[in-house]
Amino acid sequence: MRDLHTEGTFEIVPPDNGPPFIKSRGIRFPNDRRVIPPRRRKALRLGQYEDRETQAVTATVKPDDVVVELGAGMGYMSTLMAKNLNVAQVHAYEANPDMVPYIQAVYDENGVENAQVHNAILGPKKGKVNFYVRGNFLASSMEENPRGLKGKPTRVEKIEMRNINAEFKRLKPTVLVCDIEGAEADILPTADLSCLRAAIVELHPQWIRQKGVQAVFDAMHKAGLTYYPKRSDAKVVTFLKGW
Repeated sequence: MRDLHTEGTFEIVPPDNGPPFIKSRGIRFPNDRRVIPPRRRKALRLGQYEDRETQAVTATVKPDDVVVELGAGMGYMSTLMAKNLNVAQVHAYEANPDMVPYIQAVYDENGVENAQVHNAILGPKKGKVNFYVRGNFLASSMEENPRGLKGKPTRVEKIEMRNINAEFKRLKPTVLVCDIEGAEADILPTADLSCLRAAIVELHPQWIRQKGVQAVFDAMHKAGLTYYPKRSDAKVVTFLKGW
């Protein structure tokens, strides 16, 4: 399944004398130096990449789940859930248009057919938002001058914002996986999360502060989801219904 909003042919840019693929937890990732810098390459090879989130997801997600992932990154978590955990369906939302072809390449390389990447974000209303693309794929963001990042954007893309409640009503997800670099405090409180049986959220308290963390917890509790400490670790927090 494809939902690519980019044109042209996507080509992998491997590091000099590097292998064509990096294998991690049984998943093959095209060894593109724009997406997998040395530190990430090492973490993937050692099985340490996104370790806390991986442990929470592996312990929580079930084969019959429909998962919405906010912040698909390089396609690691959605591929893990689709291939290794064999979920019914994953809908992965990624704002960066330059990452979408790479994510699809990961799906194709691993024979994943139960995951779909959407070049869109979810929010309180339908529309378009600016996305600031930088030469470093990983430094691109929805902010023109985000904290901690240097360098001006190379271009600005208009990215689709979909209404989060309309998408949840359409897809009927049972699990939410969310890592959106601080936007969790703005987006999650606007959503009706009552359809979920579980949510795994990476919090960013360094940006959202106590008020933002409280807003996320309040949104979960409103939906009947309660913090579950056994599957939480530091900033990665798991919420379950009926435990």
